[in-house]
Amino acid sequence: MDLEVRNHVYRRFVELGRAPSFAELSGELDRDVAPAMLELHDAHAVVLAPGRDRILMAHPFSAVPTVHRVRAAGGRWYANCAWDAFGVLAALDVNGRVSSTCADCGTPVEIEVRWGAPVDDGHLVHFNVPAAHWWDDIVFT
Repeated sequence: MDLEVRNHVYRRFVELGRAPSFAELSGELDRDVAPAMLELHDAHAVVLAPGRDRILMAHPFSAVPTVHRVRAAGGRWYANCAWDAFGVLAALDVNGRVSSTCADCGTPVEIEVRWGAPVDDGHLVHFNVPAAHWWDDIVFT
C-alpha cells in the first residue's frame, strides 16, 4: 500500500475540508497517483467513486455532502455516518461539534465532543448494519 499517497490524501482532506482531486494529488506529489489510488481502494483505505477517478470516502471523511457534519479547530468536514462523525474528531484529536439529523424523525441533532467523549445529553445511535457487514456495501452502510 502506498502510504505516502494515503497520508497525503488525509492531510489534504483535513486542510481543504474536502477531498483532493487526483490532479491536485499528482501535482503535489509530482507523480501519477491513479495507480496508488486504485491500490488504496482495493485495500479499503479509501473508497473511490464508481468511475474510480475521484475519492468518495477516506474514512471517516466524506467527499460528498451528508447530514453528518463536523466542526472543529476552525475546520468543517462531512462524515459518512454518525460513527464517522465522531471518528473525525478522534482522528484530529480535537474538541468539536457533530451536527446531524435523526434518521427516524428528522429532528436536528447537535452533540458537543470534549476530551474525546460526547457531552452526555441522552442521545443514542443505532446501527442497522452489523460492523462485520459494513464492507458488503460501504456506501449504503
